[in-house]
Amino acid sequence: MTESVPQVDDGQRTATVDPAPAGSPGSPRAQVPRLSETAWVNRAQDGDARAFEQLVRAYEGELFRLAYRMLADRGEAEDAVQETFVVVWRQLPTLVDPQAFRAWIYHIATRRCLNVLQRRSRQRTDVTRGDDFEAETKTKTSLQDRGEGPEAAAQATAVRQSLEQVLATLPPEQRACWVLNELHDLTYPEIAFAIGVPLSTVRGRIARARQNLAKGMAAWR
Repeated sequence: MTESVPQVDDGQRTATVDPAPAGSPGSPRAQVPRLSETAWVNRAQDGDARAFEQLVRAYEGELFRLAYRMLADRGEAEDAVQETFVVVWRQLPTLVDPQAFRAWIYHIATRRCLNVLQRRSRQRTDVTRGDDFEAETKTKTSLQDRGEGPEAAAQATAVRQSLEQVLATLPPEQRACWVLNELHDLTYPEIAFAIGVPLSTVRGRIARARQNLAKGMAAWR
């Protein structure tokens, strides 16, 4: 069945990939050389494995960060990303609008994460956070790296940990909408497609997520 995708007005978006060989799943998105993302998608749709590899390198880092923020489990996040790329490769020929690739791949990855969370809920298992989660979600540049004192760095760490804890209490759908908007810069239409809900629902969920986060973080105001 052909995937129905929204019109994404980002034109010939140039993907970003690491200039070095693909690194850890959490590495920043790097610059895909020479061709636009749409051109790589077109080539991959024709079965070009090298073009698909470029798309994997362009998205594996940010999809891993999305999955980690949603699932708080490194192994499950890695599995979700791997499964996402398997689905993308199989269904890529059905993508009608190559310019909608970014919204489409986020749709697949987000649905994988929500399915994991739904499965957890049925099994009534708690999400646990370890050192890995803190390491993957900390900012790239700490206050100490910028010359701030240890007290400021400690406070920043505490604020980040509090935000992570409050974020984990949000319903999965609210969390997904907020993470996609605030941390991955997806537009409301892109989020609506990624989650599979109307635009008005996305607006409502993000507004409620912001309210809940503001209440949970009130002590840090």
